[in-house]
Amino acid sequence: MGKRKENSTNMQNEKYVLECDLAYAVCKIGGRWKILILGKLEHGKLRYSELRNLIDGITERMLTLQLRELEKEGLITRTVYAEVPPKVDYELTEIAKDLIPIWRQLENWAVKHKEVSKDL
Repeated sequence: MGKRKENSTNMQNEKYVLECDLAYAVCKIGGRWKILILGKLEHGKLRYSELRNLIDGITERMLTLQLRELEKEGLITRTVYAEVPPKVDYELTEIAKDLIPIWRQLENWAVKHKEVSKDL
């Protein structure tokens, strides 16, 4: 992939996200799958296949991409064991564990307001 121009809209948007704390936080956990992955890891380490089986509808490619992004963002750690066949575990970092009460509040908000959205 090529280098982005400094004055591109994408670069300008990225700079705004870094300046706005709320936008920054939402970008870290935003998207369809990230919060689901983090939620599944809340109770401890899981292997790739366990995550895949726990999250309905996610493709292997998308799970791989989302895990890479979460690792890059510092929200999960990936541990590779020198075994045959290879064993890889994923778990939440301390930064991600700080998010647990926040995503619980979001979940409560969703339960409360989901029915209102259906009526619109």
